[in-house]
Formats: sequence, C-alpha cells, structure tokens
Amino acid sequence: ETKMESIDRKLCQYLWADCNVYSEFAPAINSAGGLLCLWNNDSFLVDRKVVGCGFILLEGKWIKDSIRVSILNIYAPCDLQRKRQQWEEILHLKTASQAAMWCVVGDFNSVRHQHEKVSSAQHVSVDPSISEFNAWISDMNLEEVRSVGRRFTWYRPNGSAMSRLDRFLISDDWLVQWPDSTQFVLDRDFSDHCPILLKSKNIDWGPKPFKVMDWWLNDKGLQQLVQQQWGNYHPPGWGGYVLNHKIRHLKQCIKQWSLSNGEANATKVIKIKKELNALENGLNGRPLSQVEVNIKKSLQVQLWEAAYAYES
Repeated sequence: ETKMESIDRKLCQYLWADCNVYSEFAPAINSAGGLLCLWNNDSFLVDRKVVGCGFILLEGKWIKDSIRVSILNIYAPCDLQRKRQQWEEILHLKTASQAAMWCVVGDFNSVRHQHEKVSSAQHVSVDPSISEFNAWISDMNLEEVRSVGRRFTWYRPNGSAMSRLDRFLISDDWLVQWPDSTQFVLDRDFSDHCPILLKSKNIDWGPKPFKVMDWWLNDKGLQQLVQQQWGNYHPPGWGGYVLNHKIRHLKQCIKQWSLSNGEANATKVIKIKKELNALENGLNGRPLSQVEVNIKKSLQVQLWEAAYAYES
C-alpha cells in the first residue's frame, strides 16, 4: 500500500535494491489506497495483470517450479457496500482464472473474529462485515496461513484501537506446493500498519542484496577507504578475474566499515523502534493508558527526528 499518486522506475529500483525489477502501480486518491507491486521476472514471469478498484492481480509462471501462480494485492474500502462490490469482482476473476494456486494479500479492512479488534471505547459494536468476509473467503476456496508474531497488524496512532486487518489468504494448491508457508507479522515503525511477510522453508530466495545507504557516499572516511582499497589491492590474473576480486574485496571492506561507522549511526533509530514496539507488544490486547499514550507520542516524535538525521 502506498499514499503516492505517481511512482517512477528509479524509486522502484531503490525499493527493490536491484535494477532488475518490474512493477505495477495503482495511484493513491487523496493520499490513500494506492498499491504498488514489485517482482523479478527471472523468478516470477508475469504475463497477465489486472488493476481493479482497490486491487492488483498478477498472474504468471513461477520459474523455479514451472507452475502457474496468481498473486493479488488488495486494499479494501472501509464501507461494507464497496467491499461487497470488490469481493464480487475478485471472486469473478478467480472463477475465470486457469491458475489453481492463489495468494491474496493486503489490507482487507475487515476482521474475521470479534477478538481481532480492540478499542478503548466503552461500547464496541459487532462488526457487521465479519460473517460476510468469512463467507467470501470460503467462496474463494482460500484459507488463512498460520501466523507468527504480533496479534494485531494495525494500530491507531494514539493507541486507542488496534485490529488485525492485514493477512495472507492462500489456496489449497498453494499449501500443497509449499506446506510450510507461514506469515510473519513484523514490528512497525512509521506506518500505522505492521509489515507482513510470507515465507516457506522450501524456498531458496537467493543471496541477500548488498545495500549501500545514500548518506554513506557523502562520508569522507568511506570515500578515502574506497580509494585506498581499490588502488592498493592488485590480485594477479586476467582482467575479468581481477575486476571480480577487486569488487569482492571492496565489498568486504565496506561491510567492515559499516559495522563500525554506518550501523553505529543507526543505533539511535533502532533503539527507539525497539522501545516503541515493546510498548505495543506489552499491551496484551488492551488499549493504551493516558500515560502510555504520552510516552508513545514522544517516542514517535523522537523516531521521526532520529530517522531524518540518519537519512540526511
């Protein structure tokens, strides 16, 4: 989900940390409801894309296993009538699809059970969309994958309410192919939603990309390190071999530098994020007290200030 009205390829490459990235985008309206999907065609060869009202459907071949897969990214509206229209449109797409393996993920703006919603209000009305949402999941022949991590995925900024709005729904064929599929609800920082991640032990996602923070490039110490290490390291061999080893050597040097310099400068950001998430994790399903609300507001301000200084 994104609040942006336009996104260029350069930003997609930055987010993906690789130039080899494909994307599909649905712009936000009044800074809400935008969607962005990123993928690598070498892993997921997309041959069909459908952009609907509040969703993006990607269909194609999962290269490693040579199977057809459908992945749908959703941002559901808040009112029930528009949800019904969206559910009907997605159900029609799935019924007409030749792909048996489906994964529907995103912010459904609905809970499946009443205990997935907590509020400080004295009277909490029963969510009328619960039964219809569960009926739609059944009609789609989907089921929710087991979850690890936080109980809730959305938190009101003042801590007065929290809900489980985000989830992965997958088909039986998906579970047969990847039986160890598990969704992880991760800690959040600036967003009021927690990121969720689908993983399976049977999948090798490949090596982690080597990332360089933009502000590192302005650091005089790193500039000197790169010049010295590149100029002083001369492995024997032919041109391609030498270049490969010089790049590997430089990569290791930058990693070591980041441990003592780059990552040390991020310590404050990490510390504040841990304090913020520890506060929310310790609630056990209850709303924040006024004292805790004030602490949370203070931590959020500190996080923005620290992150701005870190990125500048």
